[in-house]
Amino acid sequence: MKASRIAAAAAVAGTAVLAVSAPAFAHVSVQPEGTAAKGGYAVIDFKVPNERDNASTTKLEVSFPADHPLASVMTQPINGWNVQVTKSQLAKPLEMHGKKISEAVTKVTWTAAGKGIEPGSFQKFPLSVGALPEDTDQLVFKAIQTYDNKEVVRWIEVPQEGGEEPENPAPVLVLSAAAADGHGHGSAAADDAKDDKGHKDGMGTKSEAAADSSDTTARVLGVVGIVAGVAGVAYGVFAQRRRPTA
Repeated sequence: MKASRIAAAAAVAGTAVLAVSAPAFAHVSVQPEGTAAKGGYAVIDFKVPNERDNASTTKLEVSFPADHPLASVMTQPINGWNVQVTKSQLAKPLEMHGKKISEAVTKVTWTAAGKGIEPGSFQKFPLSVGALPEDTDQLVFKAIQTYDNKEVVRWIEVPQEGGEEPENPAPVLVLSAAAADGHGHGSAAADDAKDDKGHKDGMGTKSEAAADSSDTTARVLGVVGIVAGVAGVAYGVFAQRRRPTA
């Protein structure tokens, strides 16, 4: 077998590995900047990649979990995007800092004022939220992504523990244990100061470092998979060539 055929076979194997690996990184996700501790406040980022080669994402709608309403939700201005916060009355009022809260945010919608998220790009949409519930280990947000060609992708399937990842998984925020120092239940002023610091500092340093680390890991795993696939194909080819004829 000529070397060119070996190279072609290796290229096919590498492409197959990429085809299998790519979808795992292409859905809308949510991650905290730092930690999201039960009973506390956190800055969370919804990361939205553009999955299309010929269309731009121009709208993102995120619905909040009705079973664990969040009394405080603050948005951050993003250049080129308009944001709308939708609130609804609660069937059972919440108590926060000694006050009863009768309504909570049920949906946040970002709409592009310009080109939106173009092919080959992604966008982060940050929110400051709290107080996070103490009686669950995660919060499930359902997201709807709209493209400028009118295509709509619904990221609303709830992942099941121990099961395979759904085709269109909903963003899931994993909550950590409550802070031992009690900061999760601090005063309103302390919480606001913490939120402000998160907006000013966390978004430019810790969050980017964590995101870069996560993206780097994904790339490394992808390269390892490609190398393994190429090595397997090459081994099979040479083994075939060395096999004695009858």
